[in-house]
Amino acid sequence: MANNGKKSRDRRREDAAVWAAGRMGLKQIDLQPVCGDASFRRYFRFDADGRSVILMDAPRYRENSKRFLDAGARLKSAGLKTPDIYHFDLDLGFGLLEDFGDVLFRDILSKDTVDTLFPRLFEVLEVQARQADSFGLPEYNEERLQMELDLFPDWYLAQHKHRPLSASDRTAWQDMCGLLIESARKQPQVFVHRDFHSCNLLDLNGETGIIDFQDALHGPISYDFVSLIWDRYIAWPRDRLEAWMAEMHARHNLDCSLQEWIRQCDWMGLQRNIKIAGIFARLRYRDAKTGYIQMIPLFYRYLLDVLPLYPEFRGFLELLEREECAP
Repeated sequence: MANNGKKSRDRRREDAAVWAAGRMGLKQIDLQPVCGDASFRRYFRFDADGRSVILMDAPRYRENSKRFLDAGARLKSAGLKTPDIYHFDLDLGFGLLEDFGDVLFRDILSKDTVDTLFPRLFEVLEVQARQADSFGLPEYNEERLQMELDLFPDWYLAQHKHRPLSASDRTAWQDMCGLLIESARKQPQVFVHRDFHSCNLLDLNGETGIIDFQDALHGPISYDFVSLIWDRYIAWPRDRLEAWMAEMHARHNLDCSLQEWIRQCDWMGLQRNIKIAGIFARLRYRDAKTGYIQMIPLFYRYLLDVLPLYPEFRGFLELLEREECAP
């Protein structure tokens, strides 16, 4: 049906503006969209008597904002910088948050700045692992790790490439999944942000702001670290990756050898990057979010970089190297 050129109303946005104005003691506000993410949350910015404020729109039927508030409080209690919460209505799904601005690490991280910026982020990871309380958080257990891995055959291979696993492929797949999950579960289990990368970290005049932590779990100590070093916007050479692995091995004062830690990081990175390829395909076909599918080749490349280092995964590597599976 034609809409006669009229733009459809966003009633939820209108309701959010009325709610926010009332909470801030203003007659009205002008909500300006802030770049969104892969979830069903939306973010807006508005001026409140000279102070910039972020409005989070997280519908209750789509998002569990209790987890956002809980994880943020845990990080703040550990001395890390998360946005202050001015108001939050869990029933409505609206929240007013401190505005951290727009200086994302994504935009300032480069080969020229990484030696200055990464030590700051490694310190955040060290503090988070040592001091952020993870008691009572959902477990990054075998079932959750397997569910994430299964996104790859279900959404990337079957849906995107029209190439479901064969019986022989499935044997190699299951063997690899078992090894990756076992490695993840054997690591020290700590607070895991779960999306610790350059789009969720902001520079606040030398301090590091952390956002998008609502999916935090109790899980493997390597997970957030590999999220950072295998980034979606910039790829680093192997010698840099291993040097950073060595630095984090020392920072965490781990009981295992450096060689074992490197293997744990590589295998955790495989689990995460396999999952991401599946998630990006799901965002395209289930959620009609088309912008993520173009990022798959980088993560596929990460898999092809690491898999040859481990003969245990030869069967899965051979699958990925087939022309019909390539992105």
